[in-house]
Amino acid sequence: MILEWDGTLILIIVGLGFLAAFIDAVVGGGGLISIPALLAIGMPPAAALGTNKLASAFGSLTSAIRFIRSGKVDLPIVFKLFPLSFIASILGAIVAVYLPAELLKPLVIVILSLVLIYTLLKKDWGSIRTYSTLPLYKLILFTCLIIVIGFYDGFLGGGTGSFLLFVFLLLGFDFLSAAGNAKVLNFASNLGALLLFIYLGRVDYVYGLIMGVSMIAGSYAGAMFALKKGVGYVRILFVVVTIVLILKNIWDFISTH
Repeated sequence: MILEWDGTLILIIVGLGFLAAFIDAVVGGGGLISIPALLAIGMPPAAALGTNKLASAFGSLTSAIRFIRSGKVDLPIVFKLFPLSFIASILGAIVAVYLPAELLKPLVIVILSLVLIYTLLKKDWGSIRTYSTLPLYKLILFTCLIIVIGFYDGFLGGGTGSFLLFVFLLLGFDFLSAAGNAKVLNFASNLGALLLFIYLGRVDYVYGLIMGVSMIAGSYAGAMFALKKGVGYVRILFVVVTIVLILKNIWDFISTH
């Protein structure tokens, strides 16, 4: 389904797309804004998910490039993990076609709550970089987590950037480098799921490209603001977005039961 050309609808998705990308560029969670925006203009749920992946791919690529240029991305690590996140998201999107995404909602709420509690208790966490070479068992665990999160992005998606950032924090990265690494892998999972949605014909290219342009601007502005403000800003935004993600998932779960 392709919506008719409407100036008001364009203004809505441009404005909300910019805001979503600004937040998503640093800590993830932009889908909380962009997907409801697409639904609000009358787009069917399946098309909204596919169209959001198209727009988000532009945004995540923009912020990933900005973080790479600033030296906040560990290229040897993320380039090895990129194909894993890409393939896992395709598999997740395939499963999503046959299974209702609501099956994961309770688990997502629990995991996000644990992430929030852990972040609040460790007040200096992510302020400095303590990452060093990983022993084999940690490397295997880390790789498995990246695959699971990539699969989750294709299947459900909400909060993927936050989950990726949290995993990198666990390894000892500071908030800025964790955000940079997470954004590159988030682009991989966005791209993988997008290709499947294109194959299934669930993408509105007109509104997706328009929102994509606004997300390029929002992602660049968000990444620049994060790099300028530093670790403290990223930590605060991460906590706020995680709280909103928890409340949104609780609301969705209650409203469907």
